[in-house]
Amino acid sequence: MMFHTSIIALAGTVNHTLIGRRQMIVTAESCTGGLIAGALTDVPGSSDAVFGGYVTYANEAKAGMIGVDRDLIRAHGAVSEEVARAMAEGALKTSGQAVAIAVTGIAGPGGGTEGKPVGLVHFAYADARKVLHLRRDFGDQGRQAVREATVKQALELVLDGLGVPKPV
Repeated sequence: MMFHTSIIALAGTVNHTLIGRRQMIVTAESCTGGLIAGALTDVPGSSDAVFGGYVTYANEAKAGMIGVDRDLIRAHGAVSEEVARAMAEGALKTSGQAVAIAVTGIAGPGGGTEGKPVGLVHFAYADARKVLHLRRDFGDQGRQAVREATVKQALELVLDGLGVPKPV
C-alpha cells in the first residue's frame, strides 16, 4: 500500500519522538493487518523506533500471541474498548517495549451489525503510565478507506499519548 503523505508525516513524527526518547513502539493490529507497522517502517531510520508488530486478526491470535483473555473476547466481542485495551497492554507486556498501539475494528464490506457497524474501530495506546482509548466510526466508506483512516488515527493517538503535537 502506498501511504498518503499525511500518514508518512505522522509516522515520521512518531519515530523521531521515540528515537529522541530512546524508546520503541510495538503494534497490535486486527483490522489493519500490519498497515500501522508498515507505515512506521516506511520512514527511513525506523529500525531505531519500531520493535515490531503483532497481526492478531483472529480471536485465537489475540489470546495466543498477546494474552488477551478469551473470556473478555466472549463477553465484549473482539471489536470493543475492553479488547483494544487488552491488546495494547498485552503487546506492551509481551514485547517489553515502552509504547504500544492497538486497533480492532470492522473494515467491511461485511461483518457489521446494528451495534457494531462496518467502519467501527476501537484504538488503544499504552505505555508504563497509562492506557488511552478512542472509538471511531468511519462509516461504510469501503474497506481500504476505513483501513487507511484507521492507520492515520492510530498514529495520531500515539502522538497524543506521547504528548507531542501533530505535524501541520
